Amino acid sequence: MRKYAHMTPEQVIRDVTTEIIVRAIKFERKKGRSIYISKTSSGKGVAVESLNPKTAEGRQNLEKFFTPIKRHYTFSGLGLAEEKNAINWRVLNVSTPRRILLFLQLIASFMMKGTPGKIRFFRRMGVHIGSNTEIMQGVWLDHFRPELIFIGNNTLIGAFTRVTVHAYEGEGRFRYGLVEIGNNCTIGAGTGMGMIKIEDNVRTLPGTTLSPYLVRIRSGSIVGWNPPTVQLSEEKLPE
Repeated sequence: MRKYAHMTPEQVIRDVTTEIIVRAIKFERKKGRSIYISKTSSGKGVAVESLNPKTAEGRQNLEKFFTPIKRHYTFSGLGLAEEKNAINWRVLNVSTPRRILLFLQLIASFMMKGTPGKIRFFRRMGVHIGSNTEIMQGVWLDHFRPELIFIGNNTLIGAFTRVTVHAYEGEGRFRYGLVEIGNNCTIGAGTGMGMIKIEDNVRTLPGTTLSPYLVRIRSGSIVGWNPPTVQLSEEKLPE
């Protein structure tokens, strides 16, 4: 979304979280539930009702909650899927029209080759992409909240790479956060990543899975599996 176009990652995660809190308050009142938000991947957290930005006390509590800003947050208390008053985590995230639009945009992006037009398309979805960056065919950029994805300058995202900003953990709990990929990076084809910070000049080898194993990769790193060992045959090969 264009409203996030010139924001820093910290500003975006704060605004996104505030939006979801407001929606959570509306749905918990409607469904008669209690929803909580946590700064960690586990734990009960803070009742969203106490963070209502529409009240003076809530704004004050919200400011304390965001000090400091975290890279990811977890919502819980949505209920089990079969409960009559359960709240769907997808609905809690964004409105139905935007959810449908983002899904259709994601499907369309699969068919697009790595051209400047594809970069412009992803930017319209809300992804933050620097200059001279290429995104190859079949790359999956999470449509849950595209605005949480930041990709730097002069970076290559290899074909069939998967970038995920959220994880549904079952039992009415979901987690989301920032994905930051720095400048001058080469992300090998088929790399999979979740919420992570990749600094500048990083290279991942094809087929590497970064998450949940890594949450930060330091500048200049090369990440991937060790080269496979080769067992030589005892049979003499023809010269």
